[in-house]
Amino acid sequence: MRELPFSIVLLGLTNGAGIGSGAGLFILALGAVFLTRKIKQRRARTLRQKFFKQNRGHLLQQLVSQNADIAERMIIPLAELEKATNNFDESRELGGGGHGTVYKGILSDLHVVAIKKSNVTVQREIDEFINETEVPLLVYEFISNGTLYHHLHVEGPTSLPWEDRLRIATETARSLAYLHSAVSFPIIHRDIKSHNILLDGSLTTKVSDFRASRCIPAEQNGVTTAIQGTLGYLDPMYYYTGRLTEKICYLSTL
Repeated sequence: MRELPFSIVLLGLTNGAGIGSGAGLFILALGAVFLTRKIKQRRARTLRQKFFKQNRGHLLQQLVSQNADIAERMIIPLAELEKATNNFDESRELGGGGHGTVYKGILSDLHVVAIKKSNVTVQREIDEFINETEVPLLVYEFISNGTLYHHLHVEGPTSLPWEDRLRIATETARSLAYLHSAVSFPIIHRDIKSHNILLDGSLTTKVSDFRASRCIPAEQNGVTTAIQGTLGYLDPMYYYTGRLTEKICYLSTL
């Protein structure tokens, strides 16, 4: 009869040891999960820093460091861009091509923007992007009325009165004149066409797509380059000689 308490004590020790071992394993499992998560977070942070440096992020920080308000608007975290586009959902696509896809996004301050996600990662294409991701992202002003081409050839000739057409042509010419004469290094667009003339909510002109553009030193009257642009819109003399001057932009056909 005296052995009964001893047996009960042994049973209690056995159960206690089992509970202790289970609790220890549970704590180890939680520790492993926590450690794995911290390693992933640190790796992600390291990659963001790497890509930010690789994609000239520090240059942007230097350019806007004197104005905190501008810096806040120009450097946008990836998480906000993902939220703005519903994680780059197909329903938000505005268009795209060989160089990338453009999405419509709504930022936390309710600004509507266009976000370009590049399909390429070669340095020549990355140079125009400054961000913290491997796949370059670029945030543009959202232009609600689309391209001049769409108004002229898709919606039909009645969508733009002649008064608006003349004004758009004048605004485009003034934009090009600014690029040619108001900057330290004149910029030649090289691909002026109706697809690259955007119209905002009030039909104000926005010249876009500077992928083919080229800077020319102010002291030079022109340079000879490989032909860039779209057939049908090229200045004939530029097409045959490769001689690049500011005149080729004005001779492009809208």
